[in-house]
Amino acid sequence: MHERKCQGPFQALIPIILASGSPRRKELLKGLGIDFEVIVTDEMELGEESGLLPRDLVIENAKLKARAVSKNRRSSLIIGADTCVYIDGKILGKPKDKKEAFFMLNLLSKRWHTVFTGVHCYCHERGIEKEIVVETKVFLDSFDDEISKAYIDTGEPFDKAGGYAVQAVGGFMIRKIEGSYTNVIGFPMSEVIDILLDINAIKPCAKN
Repeated sequence: MHERKCQGPFQALIPIILASGSPRRKELLKGLGIDFEVIVTDEMELGEESGLLPRDLVIENAKLKARAVSKNRRSSLIIGADTCVYIDGKILGKPKDKKEAFFMLNLLSKRWHTVFTGVHCYCHERGIEKEIVVETKVFLDSFDDEISKAYIDTGEPFDKAGGYAVQAVGGFMIRKIEGSYTNVIGFPMSEVIDILLDINAIKPCAKN
């Protein structure tokens, strides 16, 4: 049913749904050649006010997204994901306005912080439930207020955890990364592939 010509290194063996509206996650998964749908849930995400540690927060949000979509798609494998930035005991999500974006960038400037991404894979009918949390250390360069304001004016920070995008314009601020690069984008591909292979949701798509 899911056999097709190879368009990437992998192909799906079961119906897969990405429970995320993130264009970055969609692009990364699409690059693997895997057929999948995107369904975005309106499930409310937990925030810092939940009192959860960052590892627990991202996996809870990933689970909430996957389970919400699964209610109407019980035979599909649902992939939920969530990302946050953590520094000084603070969990940074997406900035709500220019003032908050400026605060986040100043807080992160010339310092190490940690990016956490949780991924939850769930299929009710097949009894599949797998999850991971991946951590990556990131060091942002030192930059003055005018550079911060100019970057904020591009509009890029407002749908990014921590207020920057490593894979886009904001990449100019990144001095060092320790760990998974794709985790900073919001989808740790190596670890996700490991899960999908382990549960037989995908297989290599080698051309003869």
